[in-house]
Amino acid sequence: MRARQLTFWPVGAPLAAQILKGLTHRTGEFTVPPRLATRDRMPHEQPEPRVPSAAALTDAVSAKVGAARFALWFQGHTTFVPLGGRVVVAARNRHTQEWLEHTFGAAVRAAVTDLCGDGVPVQWVVDDLLNSRATEDAPAVRTATAAPSERAAARGEQPAAPQPRQQLDLFGDPVPPPKPKVKRADPEAEALARPLAAQRTGRRWKSLADFVSGPCNRVAHASALSAVEEPGQGANPLVIHGPVGTGKTHLLEGVYAGLKRQSDQRPCYVTAEEFTTKFVQASRLGKMSQFRRQFRECSVLLLDDLHFLATKKATQEEFLHTFDALIADGRQVVVTTDCHPRLADELMPELLDRLLGGAVWGLQPPDPETRLEILRKKSCGANPPIPENVLKTLANTLRGNVRELEGAINSVRHYAKVTGRPVDLATAREALGDLLRHAVRTVTVADVDAAVCATLRLSAGTLQSKARTWAVSHPRMVAIYLSRKHTAATYGEVSKHFGAKTHSTAVAAEKKVRGWLDKGESIAIGDRDWPAKELVDRVERELQR
Repeated sequence: MRARQLTFWPVGAPLAAQILKGLTHRTGEFTVPPRLATRDRMPHEQPEPRVPSAAALTDAVSAKVGAARFALWFQGHTTFVPLGGRVVVAARNRHTQEWLEHTFGAAVRAAVTDLCGDGVPVQWVVDDLLNSRATEDAPAVRTATAAPSERAAARGEQPAAPQPRQQLDLFGDPVPPPKPKVKRADPEAEALARPLAAQRTGRRWKSLADFVSGPCNRVAHASALSAVEEPGQGANPLVIHGPVGTGKTHLLEGVYAGLKRQSDQRPCYVTAEEFTTKFVQASRLGKMSQFRRQFRECSVLLLDDLHFLATKKATQEEFLHTFDALIADGRQVVVTTDCHPRLADELMPELLDRLLGGAVWGLQPPDPETRLEILRKKSCGANPPIPENVLKTLANTLRGNVRELEGAINSVRHYAKVTGRPVDLATAREALGDLLRHAVRTVTVADVDAAVCATLRLSAGTLQSKARTWAVSHPRMVAIYLSRKHTAATYGEVSKHFGAKTHSTAVAAEKKVRGWLDKGESIAIGDRDWPAKELVDRVERELQR
C-alpha cells in the first residue's frame, strides 16, 4: 500500500484526530484506528502512555546521536510530534524517511525509551510541509542577502545621479561636460576575483540522504558520510572513481552540502576545469598568492573530474602543492575521477602516489536491485504514476547508468501524455522500443575481442595472433574469461576464435583470470599494471556501448 504523505502542525486533539484518521503506516502496513487519535477509550482499554513535548523529544534524540550528527541529519529534515500516545517522526520525503529510519531508527527508539519508558511506539511518516518550507524560504534568503543595487532594481527604483555644476563659455552658452574616461575592465582579473561556481550560484545541492545506496556503491557512500561527520579523521584523501552517470558528482555535492550545514567548516567545491582556468589566469596576472589563499584556506577541498588535469603538468604540480598543504594541516581532500588513478593517462607519479596513499573506492553501474530503487525514487510523485510492474521491467532490462534510467522514466511519462495512453507496460515498450532492443542485444566472442582491443588500444586481430608475450597473452586471457561470461560459446568455440588448438586453453585462461579477481591482483600488460577488476569492468562497459 502506498504511503500517504502527511503534514503535521502543532494542533489540538480534535484536529489531530482528523489528521490521523485512516493513517496508514507505509512500512508496516498498519492502519491506525481513528479512536487512537481521540480522547475516548473503551472501558477495558489501558490509558495511553504519556509522551513528553516535542522539544524534550528533540533534546533526547540529539543527546543520543550526538549534537553534531543531529544538526547535520535531522535539523531541517525532520519534525518530532508527540501524538496519540506515540512519537511520530516526520521526514521531508520518502527517501529521506527510509534512510533516516534505517540509519538512526535504533538510536531514536532508544532515546524514546529512555525518556518515556517502554511501550511508546515510534512511527516514521512523510511530511510535505518540510519540503515546501525549504522551497518557500529560498527566495527570501536570496533577497535578504542581495546587494543594495539589486534590491533597488527589484523595487523598480533608479537612484538619481548627482548633477554636475554647469559651466558657461565667454558668450554665456553652456559648455558640454567632458566625456568621462572609461576604464576598460580586464576580463581575466574579473574572472579570477569572481567567486567559485559553487559559491555564486543558487543551485540546490544534492544530499547524501537522497543517494540510493546498493552493492555497486555502498563503500563509497559510507566513506562520503564519514568525510562529512569527521573530516580529516578517516580516509584522507578520499578518491571516488567510476564511469559516467554512476553518482560521483552526487556524492561530492552531498559532502559539500553536509559540510556547509556545519558552522565551523569552510568547504571548497571546484571542478578540475575551473581550478585550471583560475590557475592560468592567476599565473598571467601575477596573482598566485590570491589563487593559493582561495584553495589553501578552506577546511575541506572537493575536486570534481580530476582526469581533466591529464596532460596539464603545471596545473597538476600546483594542485599537488595545494594537496600537500591541506593534508599536512589535517584537512580533508576528496576527489572524483572517471577511472582508477593507476589507469589515468599522464598523471604525475608524485600526484598518483599521494592519491594511492588514501582510500580509493570505485562506483559500478547499478545492479538490478539498485536500478529498481533508483527508478522508484525518480518516479516518486510522478503524474501520472508509473506502475510497479513497469518499473521492474525497466530495472531488469536496462543496463545503463542513472541518467539513462531517469531518461527512460521521463520518456514514458511524456509519451503517455502526448498520446493520451495510460501508463502501462505496453505504453512503456512503445515509448522505449529502440532503447529496450539495444539493451538486450546478443554479445558474441568477436564483440568481446573488439572491446578488449579498444580498451587496451590494441590493433584488431592482435588477440588472435600467435604472440605469447604478456602484452598479448594477458589481454587474451581476459577476453576468454569475458567470452565465457557474456556469450553462449563453448570452450572449444572460444579457443578456436583465439587461435588455440584445444579447449583446455580456454579452461586454463578462465581459471587464471578468476583467480586474479578473487585475490584482487593486478595484471601486467606492457609497461603498466592494471587492477584486474578495473580492467574487466572497463571492458564490460565497452561492451555495453
